[in-house]
Amino acid sequence: MKDALRRSPTSRPVRAMIHTLVAIGGVAALSWEILWQLQASLALGVSARGTAIVLAATMAGLTFGALIGGRWLARVRSHPIRLYGALEAAIGLSGLLMLPGFRALERLDTALYGAAPALAPGLHALAIVLLLGPATLAMGATIPVFSRIASAHHTSLAGLYGINTVGAAAGSLLIAFLFIPTLGVSQTVQLVAGLNLFVFCLTHLLPAAVAAESDGSSGERRTPRLAPFTAGAMVFCTGFTTFGLEVAWFRSLRAAFQSVTDSFAIMLASVLLPLGVAARLVPRLRRTQVHPALLLGAAGLLALLATPVVERMDVLARAPDDYAWVLLRRFLLSLATLGPSMLLLGTVLPWLLEDYGEPRSCGWLYGINTAGSVLGALLGAWVLLPSLGFARASWLLGAGVVVFAAAQRGGRRGVAMAVAGAGALVVAVTQTSSVGRERVVGLPDFDDLEIVAYDEGPDSTASVVSDSSGARGLVIDGFLASSEGVGGGRYMEMMGTLPMLLHPEPRAALVICFGTGQTANAVRREHPERLDVVDVNPSVLEMGRHFRSNEGVLEDPRVRAVAMDGRAWLRRSEQRYDVVTLEPMPPYFAGVNALYSREFYEIVASKLETGGVVAQWLPFHLMPPFYAASAAATFAAVFPDSILWMHPSEPTGILLGRVTGTSVPLATDWPGFARSGEPHAYPADEVRASVALDASRLARYASLGQVISDDNQLLAYGAIRRQLADRDRKSVVENVNLVRRIARTELSRPAASPPAALEP
Repeated sequence: MKDALRRSPTSRPVRAMIHTLVAIGGVAALSWEILWQLQASLALGVSARGTAIVLAATMAGLTFGALIGGRWLARVRSHPIRLYGALEAAIGLSGLLMLPGFRALERLDTALYGAAPALAPGLHALAIVLLLGPATLAMGATIPVFSRIASAHHTSLAGLYGINTVGAAAGSLLIAFLFIPTLGVSQTVQLVAGLNLFVFCLTHLLPAAVAAESDGSSGERRTPRLAPFTAGAMVFCTGFTTFGLEVAWFRSLRAAFQSVTDSFAIMLASVLLPLGVAARLVPRLRRTQVHPALLLGAAGLLALLATPVVERMDVLARAPDDYAWVLLRRFLLSLATLGPSMLLLGTVLPWLLEDYGEPRSCGWLYGINTAGSVLGALLGAWVLLPSLGFARASWLLGAGVVVFAAAQRGGRRGVAMAVAGAGALVVAVTQTSSVGRERVVGLPDFDDLEIVAYDEGPDSTASVVSDSSGARGLVIDGFLASSEGVGGGRYMEMMGTLPMLLHPEPRAALVICFGTGQTANAVRREHPERLDVVDVNPSVLEMGRHFRSNEGVLEDPRVRAVAMDGRAWLRRSEQRYDVVTLEPMPPYFAGVNALYSREFYEIVASKLETGGVVAQWLPFHLMPPFYAASAAATFAAVFPDSILWMHPSEPTGILLGRVTGTSVPLATDWPGFARSGEPHAYPADEVRASVALDASRLARYASLGQVISDDNQLLAYGAIRRQLADRDRKSVVENVNLVRRIARTELSRPAASPPAALEP
């Protein structure tokens, strides 16, 4: 009776529950991967190397998990659904240890750089592997378990894989637009772990007879169409090409869409969704008897044809409508452009998983695919992009997969595929927009720009451009980050001058984020004994020589340039400073929240000498009022002796704070004017008059906002980008008017009674 029950067709409700479990597992898996990258950037600093370490550790865990799980399942009988539940429980419980684990890694990182910096990269990798190992091993083992579930319930293994991948696509959107914005990081970790444990509980609601494995017979035994070596080569090729193209295309799309978490989420979803749909289509495609190599070759052709469109995405994606429509437009464009090639690439692995069927073979096929994926991602970021640029890298990957597929197919069809590939390559080359030579992605409205310098590195793409008037700008991932020779930009000098003037004798100074070097040069003009300049992007430091306004500051023997995340440098270095000043990328860019958070300012305070001064850029044109007030609230929470200075001719603010107060308030103490006999860009009276808010009024302004932290990620995952886009340029006027209203209020008014409430 029990055997008959096991062999009977699975009911629709049971099959629907299985599909639900697998989809939830996909949501949780992708959520964990995003959380790991976020926490690693805080623990190790924002860098391509840190990203590579996390990616390699994740993929290695998936690979070994699939191989070990496949070998183990080949020798034992099990309840596959409950085994899947146990794996999900292991992932969730491991995830709960993530936050304390990454905090321990941060302490280890600090100790390593002080004792043995040369050993740090290797020990970082080891620590990440140990931290992510249990969860990633369990994730990888789910693939061979899927094969047992498919066998037991007479369903498609490719279909299960596809549902899991579609769940991952949903996870990339949910964590960016719902989980972290609503709950913050800590509660999101608990929620995602809860999803894993929910799957575990549901697997125990199924009757034991339903959850149990069948006798392994799912109909007739099939002989795989492709030999093991050929199958392994094909899944390695698809993994390598998929991730290589993802790295190359995402680099261009980051510039077109701006490097924000919203854009990354929709780009990731536009890749994962076609991969999931492809797996669901595999059972139908198999019935057509089409050869997988034909699908692989067609994917390469479409990749070649898509690249000229990806190059021009900054032009295609422009939309004057509200931000929700902007995001939808970007998603649809990404899906239409990237989707066809990803759809065809995504058929090969599930096709061969279905073809081989049994757990051990599924384990090694998936393991080979993930090995190819990590190699494609690393080579794409570290070799192909820097040496070829994203367009040529895409051509190479697309043409390479066509050649591979043509060789696998052979005969006349193989020759025809190669000829078609050559034609597609000609189209891609002739239709290129010459990115890096004639234009810069992200600046479609500037026709008279000359590209002075261009570099695509592992971290980002940086360009120096010049217009017909001779003005020059620094463009990072499509954003005009800094400029010289135009009407604005004088505030950058004040970012360096003001904190130096507020200190009686600044011997050691630190500038985080170099830009065009005007801030660093302004600091140097105040004659510190030592000046450290730290920028996460080595290309930016290299391109400093193209800007005359910095007067060759990096060539000064007193100046030390360091290519590193500024927060990581402060935490790792034993240096202490009298002045720290920083002008990060836009606050809503991915990773920049870490330079506006309470935890960052606490690190800064710990590295300042007694009486040390810190300056932080407050860009009113890039922050709606609630978020600008929140930035001020966070700064004042750590530096209560602080002021807000506003440039007299440019609508931007500079927060200035002191680590320890004195009997003289910061707003009235400018000892630098008496210290230096050299003339300054602005008279002392004008500098003093431009103090918009003293400490008391700044506290009132800060009460309108919320303290930004590493946990709430208010700038990265909040509604800042939507509000800024919907308000257009009104944020500048709103911010300036709000500050002026507060400046006119009587000091006797209680700080707890702000002039008006702001909505986040």
